[in-house]
Amino acid sequence: MKVLVLGATGFVGAWVVKKLGQFEQDATVEKTSLSLGTDLRDWGQTLALFKRTRPDYVVNCAAFVGGIQYGYKYPVDLFTHNLRMIVNIFDACRETGVRRLVQPISNCAYPARETYFQEESFWNGQLHESVLVYGMTRKMMWTGAWAYDKQHGLDTISLVVSNMYGPGDHFQAERSHALGAMVKRIVDAKEEGRKRVVIWGSGTPVREWLYVEDGAEALVRALHIAPHNDIINVGTGQGISVRDLAFKIREVVGWDGDFDFDTSQPDGAPHKTVDGSKGEGLLSWKPSTGLREGIRETVAYYMEYRKEHMNS
Repeated sequence: MKVLVLGATGFVGAWVVKKLGQFEQDATVEKTSLSLGTDLRDWGQTLALFKRTRPDYVVNCAAFVGGIQYGYKYPVDLFTHNLRMIVNIFDACRETGVRRLVQPISNCAYPARETYFQEESFWNGQLHESVLVYGMTRKMMWTGAWAYDKQHGLDTISLVVSNMYGPGDHFQAERSHALGAMVKRIVDAKEEGRKRVVIWGSGTPVREWLYVEDGAEALVRALHIAPHNDIINVGTGQGISVRDLAFKIREVVGWDGDFDFDTSQPDGAPHKTVDGSKGEGLLSWKPSTGLREGIRETVAYYMEYRKEHMNS
């Protein structure tokens, strides 16, 4: 079979390519991203890509995304760039007879009032303002899946995933999620001999974290499950507060400083954990990387990343 990975040079996409190499050794894997020369916001470029590669399956890891500050600063960019990509990808799948589209949907698409995300509550309220625009574009990914299935019979698997982290993550302040940002700040503080690190927000919000290798494996496994036209959660249901996460990273890094929580910065939604029982059943699998192990791998990656960029 032929699998096209969109956003293949990005954080999640690069791991999907690795996992395809492990699990689908007989498959032909085609890779594309903006850096590889295809702008999925452009219909002509998108259709030309699909006609040239003629994929049987597509894994869509392409997105225009950032952290909380980025969402507040660039809401129009998040809205227009993501919607253009979503529509073009669905249309190209339909035009070229793709057998299945697999797409990850961020758990920020769940309503703000929900704390333990279950599939049946996906439409039960308003999104948190901090993720309103990006979260709505993720909802539109599933809406598109429903519409193209009803009208054109396009088979789409939509996996709702928790915040992913791990080697290859973004560490820039505006583009990173809390875990990557904290790894950077704490490692930098240790290497530079500083004894205090500022953490944005109060430290009270609870988040569930999904190690990127597990997230990528879920997407690859979704290529072969039975058709399912509703969302499927992937997660462990285990959350940790931002404060406790900071201390856990501090322990892994081996830094002996302390934190200042900057309450002038936004917290985002108060609580996000995911009921992954449905996904575990449909995928015959569940995430297996513990948070401490994942943080250790992320810290090791960032330390090498830091050395390379300091010397370049």
